[in-house]
Amino acid sequence: MAKKKRSQQPGGTPATVTLTSAGIEFTVHAYEHDPAHPSYGEEAAEAMGVSPERVFKTLIADVDGELTVAVVPVAGSLDLKALAAAVGGKRAAMADPALAERTTGYVRGGISPLGQRKKLRTVLDDSAKSHPTICVSAGRRGLEVELSPTDLAGLTDAVVAPIARA
Repeated sequence: MAKKKRSQQPGGTPATVTLTSAGIEFTVHAYEHDPAHPSYGEEAAEAMGVSPERVFKTLIADVDGELTVAVVPVAGSLDLKALAAAVGGKRAAMADPALAERTTGYVRGGISPLGQRKKLRTVLDDSAKSHPTICVSAGRRGLEVELSPTDLAGLTDAVVAPIARA
């Protein structure tokens, strides 16, 4: 049996299709991705002229054997213990990148918390609440979406908790 492909609008990604289908207000920001840049998130912030505190990266971790999405500012790093605690787990470690790509349907550096192939538990760092809008990957390198953190949390059924370290 052939694998079922997700439908996409022309020029859209599963993330933007999800936002459009949900009727969520968002802005797409495209920029030229530089493969030599050392940080996808910092590159996005620089290219868009947005504070790194408002640009959030999507990381996939393994919490007690279950893949979990962590959405944290690119200006900081993920606190694995805090992530585990936020979902009632004991141990967390970064997921294997190949497994993260297969499970989400996105490539590393372009993983979006929206429109993933498989719905995963999601935790959004509570610092997102201090901004009217934040930017997250739109599903490919060089493409970001800007939306309200409330809309992001609602669409992903995210737990909002302090999971980032400065």
